Amino acid sequence: MSVGVSAAHPTGASGRHPDAFRRYVGALVLLTSTFFLNFMARIVQAPLMPTIEKELGLSHSAAGALFLTVSAGYFATLLGSGFVSARLNHHRTIVLSSVLVGVALLATTYSRSALGLHLGLLSVGLAAGLYLPSAIASLMGFVSSQHWGKAIAIHEAAPNLSFVLAPLFAEAVLAFSSWDVALRILGFGSLVAGGLFAWFGRIGAFAGEAPHFASLRVLFSAPSYWIMVALFSLGISGSYGIYTMLPLFMVSGHGLERDFANMLLAASRIPGVIMAFAGGWLSDRIGPKKTLTIVFVLNGLLTVVLGTAPASWLPYLVSIQPMLSVCFFPAGFAALSMATPSGARHIAVSLTTPFAFIVGGGLVPALIGALGDAYSFAAGISMVGVLILSGGVISSFLPTGRRPGGG
Repeated sequence: MSVGVSAAHPTGASGRHPDAFRRYVGALVLLTSTFFLNFMARIVQAPLMPTIEKELGLSHSAAGALFLTVSAGYFATLLGSGFVSARLNHHRTIVLSSVLVGVALLATTYSRSALGLHLGLLSVGLAAGLYLPSAIASLMGFVSSQHWGKAIAIHEAAPNLSFVLAPLFAEAVLAFSSWDVALRILGFGSLVAGGLFAWFGRIGAFAGEAPHFASLRVLFSAPSYWIMVALFSLGISGSYGIYTMLPLFMVSGHGLERDFANMLLAASRIPGVIMAFAGGWLSDRIGPKKTLTIVFVLNGLLTVVLGTAPASWLPYLVSIQPMLSVCFFPAGFAALSMATPSGARHIAVSLTTPFAFIVGGGLVPALIGALGDAYSFAAGISMVGVLILSGGVISSFLPTGRRPGGG
């Protein structure tokens, strides 16, 4: 199998041989398709959850805890993925992740109890967590540095498309079959994607690097790093965390029809693609720190209103809230680059995301589900809104630094 880069000298990244971006598009589309199925495997449970909850007799707490299980598995292997790619290589790690995601999804379809679902979804999270670090390393090693921005934009289309298409896919399958068939289709798709990438994926044939204790010590000793972990936790809470529980909130909390709730959920994520660019523009204009303060305050207030508003307001609020939540990420990554020590900056992103994801993508859905059982879904959504609102205060503790590359 031919490859696009070597271990020590990734030709595309050197920038010494400027070339047309179109030569990278085929490999990027294949990689992005693999990422799409990886991400779908972790979020499709959200639009399926009203059906799963009803069929298996789960409580709201038990339903929310399932997302914590997925996040816990994802957290574990995302942290340890460097050890795997150091033994295999990035290409084989991507293939392994895709194949294991497929196997885990297929195994989950045989679950008919809460315990079976937890075991299956834990396996999905464990398999999916291997992907992202190796994918980013492979992309950066294969694509010339002058095209990195466009390449990352293509790759990041996968989660944005997943947020839109997961509810539509769920409804299409539920119209003629059951939730387990949806997982089975994605499982086979992931196996096919792994096979295609193994055969045609011509990138990533170089070993990864396991984390070094010295770099971890520098990073973990910086207070600004933990501030960023808190902010990313709140940022993910406002996007992924709220998304996972919105179908249950609309169906069980407000009595909306499941198909209407999922269609609304899908439509609400379409403007987010444009708003992400708006968030990046605002960050460049006024700085990441001020941008984060504005985004957290507005998104927190809007999420509180989302939790307490009558059902007639939901179509408007569900459409607006995601538009604000995605504005966090451009400013968040820029602030992370400024806030972490230069000697540990290269691992800051890979270690911030796991901690933040298990909070925002795991504990927050579990909290909403628990409060939905004990009090109401409104209390759970509003509580998360208050937590997001606190990000406006936490942002004030960020150091005011110069942008990367500013000297």
